Amino acid sequence: MYFDHNQVISEVFHFDHSNENNEVFHIAYGVDKNFLFGCVISITSILLNNTKQEFHFHIFSDYLDDDFKKRIELLAKQYRSKISVYIVNCQELKRLPSTKNWSYATYFRFIIADILYPAIDRLLYIDADIICKGSFGELIGLDINKFLVAAVKEKDSSWWQKCAKRLEIDNLSQGYFNAGFLYINLENWQKEDVSSKAMKLLEQESVKSKLDYLDQDLLNMIMVNNVFFLDKRYNCQYSINYELKVPNGTYYKNPIEDSTIFIHYIGPTKPWHEWAGNYPCSKYFIEAKNNSPWKDSTLLSAKNANQWRYCAKHKFHQGKNVAGLIGYFKYYWFKIVR
Repeated sequence: MYFDHNQVISEVFHFDHSNENNEVFHIAYGVDKNFLFGCVISITSILLNNTKQEFHFHIFSDYLDDDFKKRIELLAKQYRSKISVYIVNCQELKRLPSTKNWSYATYFRFIIADILYPAIDRLLYIDADIICKGSFGELIGLDINKFLVAAVKEKDSSWWQKCAKRLEIDNLSQGYFNAGFLYINLENWQKEDVSSKAMKLLEQESVKSKLDYLDQDLLNMIMVNNVFFLDKRYNCQYSINYELKVPNGTYYKNPIEDSTIFIHYIGPTKPWHEWAGNYPCSKYFIEAKNNSPWKDSTLLSAKNANQWRYCAKHKFHQGKNVAGLIGYFKYYWFKIVR
């Protein structure tokens, strides 16, 4: 095993207000401090739109303060659900292979798959920047016995062909998936030893040089021909920064439809950022937030140069010129001084 089960999880907190008599569906997240707010609102959105289903949420994180503990307890109680938080010992992970763009946090999804098995044999893993806007009972009942995962394809066939050529795996031209939404067959994952295979590939310089999308590339390489491809309504990707491409006062063509179940907010601007809350595409996040114990919390301000740059761009786009100027000043200050 590439990590010590007894060392990698330092503490576990259980917040349980569920009805144990009902069948439970398991959902997991791997987040650091910066994505924890998004994670709990993502959980709220699922509970809000799937009231008849019993859930057990598993949050793997390197951070949890007392305020979050209290509010997670309230969230579990409000929706009669169970939420477990696993505190990850990142010192244990830092000894594993890494690259400039591959931090220890990337290992979270591999830890999740290995830690939760064999107690759980099916698991939905989703990124914290995904919001649910509908019921997904059909997915819960999906038969994936013959597959490693069920996932949604990235972009189009021309993209798959480019990935197949870059990674030198011809069959990827038939479909390359986004790893932010994975319905995982944990039993098959263990049989195929997916996590250890990923670690071994990462140790090879010839493989690392091909990776543009890190763990997503590795998972596609390992799982080729063993994926059940889902409809795009389960992972509708949208960047809030697309809004910057259209004239002020108008909005980018929104791909989110009535049939969309999960919205994946890709890109550096997230719906929990203060400069993103006014756009129609963010309303699903705001609705979930307003129905959670975080309803009185403010959206997050920019914290680094990159965030201040996008904050400034959006403020100008929204006609808030003074705020835009302040944003650019802070962008240059963070970039030069800090």
